[in-house]
Amino acid sequence: MTKSGYVSVVGRPNAGKSSLLNWLVGEKIAMVSHKANATRRRSNIIVMHEDDQIIFVDTPGIHETEKLLNKFMLDEALKAMGDCDLILFLAPITDKVSHYEDFLKKNKKNVKHILLLTKIDFVSNDEVITKMKEYEEYADKYEAIIPISIKKQTKHSDILDEVVKYLPEHPYLYDPEIMTTEHLRDIFKEFIRESIFENISDEIPYETDVLIDKVEEKKDLDVVKATIIVQKSTQKGMIIGKGATAIKRIGKDARMKIEKLTGRKCYLELFVSIKKGWTKNKDALKQMGYDIDI
Repeated sequence: MTKSGYVSVVGRPNAGKSSLLNWLVGEKIAMVSHKANATRRRSNIIVMHEDDQIIFVDTPGIHETEKLLNKFMLDEALKAMGDCDLILFLAPITDKVSHYEDFLKKNKKNVKHILLLTKIDFVSNDEVITKMKEYEEYADKYEAIIPISIKKQTKHSDILDEVVKYLPEHPYLYDPEIMTTEHLRDIFKEFIRESIFENISDEIPYETDVLIDKVEEKKDLDVVKATIIVQKSTQKGMIIGKGATAIKRIGKDARMKIEKLTGRKCYLELFVSIKKGWTKNKDALKQMGYDIDI
């Protein structure tokens, strides 16, 4: 009998969740940014490991805030933790143990978890050992602790072999040929958002979102039309840039990401629209796909 199950990948903002999942699946699917709180909703990324199927659930970073959009993001992470067979908690090697203690409090259903110490490239082996000793106090809480570096030492099997131990015996939940349950238009949206994060500085990316207006598959190329939503006219000016330089840069970057994933040429057309205060308005957030249950 094969094994198949859901594994939620959680941690504080910028812990390396999306980078880990892209590395495990071998494709650029999840949005990655060096800026915190880039991931806003759950998404499934499917990894086949020998005869077993692991459905990893990428999640927003665990953080506390009064902002409505961030409350939605925290709720997404908490739901993912409660609805899975196993949790991978990512703890950057330089973090204080208090982040892990906060996770333990939020893991209300006491779902089994594995602790991954990430970003070990930046410290010495002695520092890794010292940090692992700090977590020994909680050894009865986690199933395993694994230091990882997706840039060099770690192999996929170092993580996947351990993960499948805790999955239930079950037929495949999805076609083993697919890498994600996300629709292409949702992945395209995230690629555009990622390009905004990479090309626009300061706080502007956090007050933007993207609506995919049209995806049309033609014989020789994909036609994608999308609208970037901002809150203020000044933000619209920054997204467009002098002589439309900024929006051209965003569009080129997003188009290259789309073409790399699909293997097809893409014509990407971007528009910018102002929706005042959308991140602070419950109805506006719902229209953008963030249904906040508070």
